[in-house]
Amino acid sequence: MPWKRHLLRDAEVYAEVDAAGTLIADSAGRVAVVYKRGPGAKVYRAGKSNLGPVAGAPIEADVGAGPTGDAAASSASSTSKPATAGAGKKGGGGRLGKTLSLGDALPAHAAHVWTDGACTGNPGPAGLGVVVLEGGQRREHSEYLGHGTNNIAELTAVLRGLDLVTDRTGPVLVYTDSSYAIGVLSLNWKAKANVELVAEIRDACARFDNLRFVKVPGHAGVPENERCDELARVSITSRR
Repeated sequence: MPWKRHLLRDAEVYAEVDAAGTLIADSAGRVAVVYKRGPGAKVYRAGKSNLGPVAGAPIEADVGAGPTGDAAASSASSTSKPATAGAGKKGGGGRLGKTLSLGDALPAHAAHVWTDGACTGNPGPAGLGVVVLEGGQRREHSEYLGHGTNNIAELTAVLRGLDLVTDRTGPVLVYTDSSYAIGVLSLNWKAKANVELVAEIRDACARFDNLRFVKVPGHAGVPENERCDELARVSITSRR
């Protein structure tokens, strides 16, 4: 199939085109793109309006495994597919990829959403901190939540982080040190508490084409995790 070089934000990708070099978009206006050519390459979906042309002719390339786009994401090998966690099951959330750890190979050109919640007393005064790194930009958010639990703070931090991401078509990594948040959002645990909040976050996750959670060790000196913790605790002490 023919592919042609395009710019997606600041990254160069190969986008699927027809024989004339025209982008092939689905009914939602999204185009199959890959960052690297070759068998087994991970196929993403990007909005057609986000792609900028690069000089050059279309090239033929054997990309991915099977159909492109969402179908490829379901059929590719375990090293390249965004293996769905709970999709299609009760309580599952959208196109979630498998949960990762900091030691795993993380996708390039992803938006990084660092989150953390804090609570004094549990329950008690609660707050959250978020750091989003996307497209060369850094955004920080600190918010006081009032009286709550640590789990509510951790979950709400994820929700606020997702709200700050501007591009839902590319890969997004959500970092949290909360095993509870990972479980109810990515591992299909049944939520026995905070049911409405968990449902809201699952709905938010389903709006992203390629979202993965990354489990972070808490209070282990991971810089962005420590920064989120600081933002969360500052929100509690300042009540802002």
